[in-house]
Amino acid sequence: MASAILEVRDLRKSFGALAATDGARFELREGETHAIIGPTDAGKTTLTSQLAGNVRPESGSIRL
Repeated sequence: MASAILEVRDLRKSFGALAATDGARFELREGETHAIIGPTDAGKTTLTSQLAGNVRPESGSIRL
């Protein structure tokens, strides 16, 4: 099995009382395709911004 090219572990970010990402966790391996889906205000943009380095998580880790 190939090692992960992206690892996200227990990522958390909140804005006041709103938990935008609350324990996000996944791995992406070479050749895989993943999708981020959810309703409006589910935290998709915040998660993507954290992965891009535009928003700093409060806790957790992102390994590329």
